[in-house]
Amino acid sequence: MTTALLREVSRLADALERMAGPSSRSSDLSASDCFIWKPEQNYLESVKSPNRVSLSLIRGVDHVRDILHENTLRFAEGYPANNALLWGARGMGKSSLVKAIHADISATTGNRLKLVEIYREDIGTLSALLDILKQSDCRFLLFSDDLSFDHDDAAYKSLKAALDGGIEGRPENVLLYATSNRRHLMPRDMIENERSTAVNPSEAIEEKVSLSDRFGLWLGFHKCSQEDYLAMVDGYARHFGLESEQETLHREALTWATTRGGRSGRVAWQFIQDIAGRQRKHLRL
Repeated sequence: MTTALLREVSRLADALERMAGPSSRSSDLSASDCFIWKPEQNYLESVKSPNRVSLSLIRGVDHVRDILHENTLRFAEGYPANNALLWGARGMGKSSLVKAIHADISATTGNRLKLVEIYREDIGTLSALLDILKQSDCRFLLFSDDLSFDHDDAAYKSLKAALDGGIEGRPENVLLYATSNRRHLMPRDMIENERSTAVNPSEAIEEKVSLSDRFGLWLGFHKCSQEDYLAMVDGYARHFGLESEQETLHREALTWATTRGGRSGRVAWQFIQDIAGRQRKHLRL
């Protein structure tokens, strides 16, 4: 075989390898208690330093916190539990609560409860992920943040089947928690459009909103009161040792919320970051 032919064969082999995409990697589930699903490699990437806060720092959502904590604890202990949809106001700690509860329960029950994040755009690959997880002795909280579906988006059908409707069903060692600003995961105008254009409006709407019915727990998060907002600020200030008189702290916190157009846990955290920066202090969660 001539040198030119060898070069051509090598070039074709390289092109075919690029077309095939990244090769699969072996997931090491002992590497961490948090992972991110990488579907292009059929791989669970470990997260060494998860971005999460202590459960004690999450305020103003005591009722839903207790419900979700109990549901998660039962699942971690091997008992029946429900998929959960955390929906409602922005910045009220929906995703923070999921991560904080996982950390709290994982610390008390051992390292068998894993948190796996799947991005919204990867929902169509959910069946491949479940094939990996069901082979493990661990238990998995499958977490999708800011989940919603738009017009002509068929990915929600894959999620419906994985949650409850498929022949095989959801593996016993997997539970799904999702957060969304939308109670039914669909935009209101999409539902209204189905009502106005479908031959049978009730059936069309039922198809669109039935996804949320697959979640046994619907936990609503609503805009916080001024009292709850200031309690969040006080809790962060104590935790991080920030130096400020409470009256001054509250006055500045309320002014900060006014400039942001509302009160929420996210706004409280952003205010604390500003205070810590001014005092030249690090915020180590």
